[in-house]
Formats: sequence, C-alpha cells, structure tokens
Amino acid sequence: MALENYRDLSVGGTDVNAGFQFEFYCSNCNRKWKTPFKPYRMGQITGFLTRFAFLFGGAANTGRLTGTAADFGARGAKQQALAESMPQAERLYSNCVVCGLGFCEDCVDGSNTCKGCLLKAGKVQAGQDANGGYGAQSGGHACPNCGTGGGGGRFCAECGFDMASTHKSCPGCGAMAERSARFCGDCGHGF
Repeated sequence: MALENYRDLSVGGTDVNAGFQFEFYCSNCNRKWKTPFKPYRMGQITGFLTRFAFLFGGAANTGRLTGTAADFGARGAKQQALAESMPQAERLYSNCVVCGLGFCEDCVDGSNTCKGCLLKAGKVQAGQDANGGYGAQSGGHACPNCGTGGGGGRFCAECGFDMASTHKSCPGCGAMAERSARFCGDCGHGF
C-alpha cells in the first residue's frame, strides 16, 4: 500500500518557480521529511514567456498556448516526482497494518503495527513504547485514552484526558506513576 501521509508543497505549473516537493510526516509524532525540490522546467519556461508576453501585449496568445501545454504536462510530471520520492519515503515511514496510517520507524514495532493499535489490542501496557520499554520513546507514561506519550503533565496533550484519574505525581521528583505503584520509577521515592 502506497504512503498517503504527505502534503503537496509543489508550486503551480506555470510559475517561474514551478516545481514539485512533498513533505512526509508521522501520524503520531512530529517527525517530517521534505523531498528535494524538483524544478518543472516546462512550467518555468511558460512563466518566463507569460511575463515576456505581458510586456509586449501582442504576444498574449503565445503565453496562453504555452500555459495550456505546461498545465497539461504538469499532472504527469507531478505524479512522476511523487513516484520517484516514494522509495526514500518508504525507508523512513511505513503504514500500520491495522489502521493504515503512516508512521515513522520510532512509532511502529517490527510487525509494522503502530503504538495506538498495539495499545488497543492490549499488546502494550499504557506507558510502554512499541519496543517494550517504558518511557524511553514516549517521554513518560502514555495516555490510556489515546496512547500518546505523556510529557508528565496532568492532562494528555493530544486528547485532554485527565491523567490524574489513572496516575499520580511523585512528591520527590514530579514524575508520573500509575496509581497502583508503590515506588517512583524515576527516583525511587516511596508512596
């Protein structure tokens, strides 16, 4: 299945700066990758001809004609630029086999299942990352509602879930711990 987690940053087909660029992103974290800008020469030439035709009013039909040709070819050139960038993007991102969204290598496990789907399936406990560790990737305990890694605050930054209902704060260091914990996992303070 082809990656669909990208934004089209391309510049129009009849502009002097015409070209194609795409930004791929992780559906869980803020990791992004932009493809190198690939100039669209036909569009750039058309942009220059249109500007030239504007200066000499009589050549307006030439600008319209070349613009139509550039617009016609832009669609195929954009698809080709996207297809050329896909192999590199697929090395950095992959689709979750369960939900189908695109994720970076840190947000999926070895079987290409995202943290959220693992949490829903009960294969990962809240606060555990996809590789089985606690807090290393997620920055603390994950939200039991949406699975987003917690930053130590009372409310989940993604969905607003009140973490105090399932977690408590250590009086020694302020780290979040599950309500049932007897000792802090960061500093060892007893509750």
